[in-house]
Amino acid sequence: MRLHTHEWGTGDRIAVLVHGIMSDHRAWHRVAPVLADKGYRVVGVDLRGHGASGRGEYSPESWAGDLVETLPRRPELAIGHSLGALALAGAVEDLAPARAVYCDPAWDVSARVAQASAYFAAFKNARRVVIKGLNPRWDETDVDTELATLAAWDPASAAVLPGIYSVSRTPARPVVPSLVVLAGAGDLLRPGLGGELVRRGFEVRTVEGAGHSLFRDDFDGFMGALDGWI
Repeated sequence: MRLHTHEWGTGDRIAVLVHGIMSDHRAWHRVAPVLADKGYRVVGVDLRGHGASGRGEYSPESWAGDLVETLPRRPELAIGHSLGALALAGAVEDLAPARAVYCDPAWDVSARVAQASAYFAAFKNARRVVIKGLNPRWDETDVDTELATLAAWDPASAAVLPGIYSVSRTPARPVVPSLVVLAGAGDLLRPGLGGELVRRGFEVRTVEGAGHSLFRDDFDGFMGALDGWI
């Protein structure tokens, strides 16, 4: 499936951005312009079941395959968040970016999150007060964006998550030079995963105090964690 994309900037270098579950390219509304100012042509996708992209079978393989079908080969930089990091890891060998950044990647989640993922579809109709309560560090634009992306999201895409999370999806090794940026206050990932990633050859940095949506919780901290990679 070819995905809907949105572009920022006209630079000679290409950066691709892959969002997480329940979101779409609009989640990167602060990150993408910074990259464009650094000389990138930034391509953000809407994953299958999200935003303006099509609906259909949902699986790690289909999400990864759609990225390969849609995105330009050999971008300078590829960044994926959460489910988007899972999809990017599945596509990275074919896409062959010069560098990959995985943000709090949904590769090996905690048992609590694996169980709770069966109920993610309930967030489809979350009210503003709920979004703000769950994300007290977000500004109003991020809350507006979350409400808009939820409205465009197919909650059926969450039905496959318990099965996906029943096994570890952690890559055995980085296929390209790879940075993992962890949320210091996040509770998505299995405890101890950071150390395991280092042993497997990933560089790991942490945005202390940030939750799972780390680039919205602490934008400056997140961009600082990308120093030397963008």
